[in-house]
Amino acid sequence: MSNEEFARRFGLDGGEFYVTSPAPCPYLAGKHERKIFAYLNGSAASSTNALLTRRGFRRSQNIIYLPACEACAACVPVRIVVDDFNLSRSRKRLLTRNADLYRRIKGPRATGEQFSILRAYLDARHDDGGMADMTVLDYASMIEETAVDTMIAEYRLRDPKTGEDSLIAASLTDRLTDGLSMVYSFFEPDAAARSLGRFMILDHVSLAKELGVPYVYLGYWVEGSPKMDYKTQFQPLERLTATGWVRMDRQT
Repeated sequence: MSNEEFARRFGLDGGEFYVTSPAPCPYLAGKHERKIFAYLNGSAASSTNALLTRRGFRRSQNIIYLPACEACAACVPVRIVVDDFNLSRSRKRLLTRNADLYRRIKGPRATGEQFSILRAYLDARHDDGGMADMTVLDYASMIEETAVDTMIAEYRLRDPKTGEDSLIAASLTDRLTDGLSMVYSFFEPDAAARSLGRFMILDHVSLAKELGVPYVYLGYWVEGSPKMDYKTQFQPLERLTATGWVRMDRQT
């Protein structure tokens, strides 16, 4: 499919879209990925981000992209259905385990404290990934180079004796017209027992309820990729198909 044909599929100007060269797939061994992407800028950036996220795109800085791999459609966009989301016993236990944390919403401004946590997280969890060599300037670009409505949800731990608090986890999150899109999350690796990645997803469901929006977008689920298995734990989920969003079977 050409750039122009793909763009027409989404009712947009074909000149706005570009296609990347094939590169090794980060999720499935032996596969290669291609992406079609567009730049997000100007006064329409937030509305375009919201529109295309509903159609399966993901954002990275000022770029919004969609996998366009030949003979492979393993990347499946998924989102949590907020109104039907219930707190099971295990979810309640997870929230109780992190009841000493509080959420602070900040604008898209990078801090040294955030980068310190990110750097520890990458070194411990993703030392062979595409972000392994990220510098503080790269991080600042990731957070600050955007024209969309975005924020950083910080999760902080307050010392009951001194009253001082410290950052333990954070999520770069876009605010959309119909939900929240978790762009990238990271946390203190030494606090693994807290299951902070899952906790942040639960808290974003709570935040979405507070804001009155129906969905939390989790990006792509890839069947057969251990990195993506955790997303199926957050039922009820919807997945994007050729005919639109449909409920995702719990056993999928």
